[in-house]
Parts: sequence; structure tokens; C-alpha cells
Amino acid sequence: MLTNIRSIPGIGKKTAMLMMVTTNNFRDFDNAKQVTDYVGLAPTERTSGSSIRGRSYISKKGDPMLRHHLFMCSFTACQNNPQCRALYERIVAKGKSKKLALIAVCNKLIKQSFGVVKNDLVYDQNYRRRQLV
Repeated sequence: MLTNIRSIPGIGKKTAMLMMVTTNNFRDFDNAKQVTDYVGLAPTERTSGSSIRGRSYISKKGDPMLRHHLFMCSFTACQNNPQCRALYERIVAKGKSKKLALIAVCNKLIKQSFGVVKNDLVYDQNYRRRQLV
């Protein structure tokens, strides 16, 4: 499992081990969105009825060390991981902040890690999910 997570460009040994320990090797989760919520990288809106519309922020309810390591990995992933680079450039091109784009890259890394571990595969940048007919 560790070699599968480490095969993702941008995730190093320390982050992969921390992710495995913190998430119990993804055994307690059914999908990647649950992992994102658990880590504390899920976007949250501050609203109250129809009158109060606050800015979006990340929930920060999870493990701060894992969140920090994923954020640092997002810099490397933007350089070496083609899917993360495309996501980052697309968000920045829309005029959004670079920090928001890096948080989106963190979420992408979680999704890639979850998929690699659950399917017991090594990362393949050309992998495409089969289309249901």
C-alpha cells in the first residue's frame, strides 16, 4: 500500500506514511469525499438563511499535520503530476487565488491516493475509468 501511494508524483515517503496511519489505510471510508472531510480540506460556506453570505473556507477539523504535509506536497504535485498541474492552471486561469488552487490540488491528491489504495494499483497517469454503457 505504501508503494502505491508513493507512486503518485508529489507524495513523498513521510506524507504517504502519515496518510496511511491517520486514515487507517482508508479502511473506514467508502469514498474520497469522506476522506477529504476527515482530513479537514472540505470547503465550507458560512451562511445563515438568505441574509448572511460569508466567504468559503476549509473546515480544518482534521489532523493539522497531515493537512500541512498535503499542502506542501501540492507544490511538488503542480510541477510533476500532470492532472494536478492541469487542475491548478485551470483554477488560476479562472481568476481564483493560487492558495485556493493549491487546496484543490490537495483534494486531488487525496482522491488519487484513495483510488490507488482501494483498487490496489500503482499510479498510472494515463489511466481512464471505464465508461458504463
